[in-house]
Amino acid sequence: MRYTWIDDYLLAKRAVTKDLKKEWNWIRYQIGGKMFAAICLDKEDKPYYINLKLEPAEGQFLREQYKDILPGYYSNKEHWNSITPDGEVPDDLLKDLLDKSYRLVLAGFAKKKQREILGISCCGTECSKCSFHGSLCTGCNEANGKVFHAPAGKACPIYQCSVGQCKFSTCASCEKLPCDIWKATKDPNLSQEDFDATIQARAAILNHI
Repeated sequence: MRYTWIDDYLLAKRAVTKDLKKEWNWIRYQIGGKMFAAICLDKEDKPYYINLKLEPAEGQFLREQYKDILPGYYSNKEHWNSITPDGEVPDDLLKDLLDKSYRLVLAGFAKKKQREILGISCCGTECSKCSFHGSLCTGCNEANGKVFHAPAGKACPIYQCSVGQCKFSTCASCEKLPCDIWKATKDPNLSQEDFDATIQARAAILNHI
């Protein structure tokens, strides 16, 4: 297979798990327990298809453009597509299609469930790594944004904007990321340099979804 990078690329995505479906001899990549990509192996354990999910119109368009993109093998042929592992689909295009499949399957979950699967709040914070988690704060998702640092009885301004007003699952859906609301929620205990670093780290997490 020419796409030797595919395993590392997929496992680098947030919350991705991998298994081998022995009955099919497929290596499956899943998010939240649902498959978004698979490497189909033959009897000699050599890849013969890479399966991924796309919007039907895009899948149909790509099949017309590339002879190595086919209707999904042993899959719903409207939504799933099979790519030959030694064909001529460019690496960058395949990476883009795998990204789309990942996001498409993730989007099938309820918005709150998406954040739970990813292990982050809407702003990309990993609540489980916070020293206040489990004591002073139950976490953004569990508290519906009413975290310990928010105004009494109100949700964090970022949560209120992203989830409450814009109905996003996370701020990754916002083209203004990171916005002025992010920049206005500075922890007074942090220097500006350290606060800017937290913004960059959270934005990097969201941009990788």
